[in-house]
Amino acid sequence: MAARVAIQGYKGCFHEQAARLFYAAHSAPSCHSEACPELAEGRSEESLSIVECDTFEGLYAALDEGRADAAVMAIENTVSGGLLHNFELLRQRGRRVKGEVYIRIGQNLMALPGQRLEDIREVRTHYMAINQTRPWFEQNAPWIRLTESDDTAKSAAQLALSGEKGVGAVASELAAQLYGLEILASGIETHKQNFTRFLILDDSLEVTGPDKALLCFTLPHKPGSLAQILTILSFYEMNLTRIQSLPIPGRQWQYFFYVDIKFADYLRYTQALQAIRPLLEDLEVLGEYKAAL
Repeated sequence: MAARVAIQGYKGCFHEQAARLFYAAHSAPSCHSEACPELAEGRSEESLSIVECDTFEGLYAALDEGRADAAVMAIENTVSGGLLHNFELLRQRGRRVKGEVYIRIGQNLMALPGQRLEDIREVRTHYMAINQTRPWFEQNAPWIRLTESDDTAKSAAQLALSGEKGVGAVASELAAQLYGLEILASGIETHKQNFTRFLILDDSLEVTGPDKALLCFTLPHKPGSLAQILTILSFYEMNLTRIQSLPIPGRQWQYFFYVDIKFADYLRYTQALQAIRPLLEDLEVLGEYKAAL
């Protein structure tokens, strides 16, 4: 039976691209690393059934209601930063992170087959895609009006369905392929090193040899408490790759700290957790998995 993977967005969006990349590259459910080719074949990219969700809360609803077996959720972007609400969802909804995948966000101008760039008068796409491509339009097609829509892939799908000429969309190559559109200009994003990190929520995956973890903790409200924790993590050779703070509702000037750490020795990692736990008000491990990079 095909694995049902929930994504935020529509078929052809970057969430679907991330889902297919992860399951194609990590075909064995007990391993998230290319170092394990000898393991039995698991889910493949071709076996996925994509479950579209309008919101990130919808991902969890699809999992809780049994409409999806797994979910892929964006967590941060190298240009726009972290998706703060998604950190809260990870803490509140109780699903553990079992993997991650990074994809480069490449934006493409597409239209109905046979259209030329000079034929296009309006382009519809998500506001983030507009922000990522506006300089290209200003330089190469200043006559085109950029109009915001709900989703990049949805814009492509609606254009294909309407058959409207003189209108384009900005979306992924996958969207162009799925909806039969012709790419008029590829790679029109301003920042070529624009990557998004996606987390994999899949309870069926058994991770062997994890080397990365996502922690959430709270600290006593006293001077030097965070510095003390970071010093201990450094002593145990934990590589802190990200730290994000979010306010604790109802507790003035106190915060949840979300920390990504990479490690080479799982025993040292567990020792580090044991060392910091007495100094914390609360500690929750939101996931242990194989790092994508």
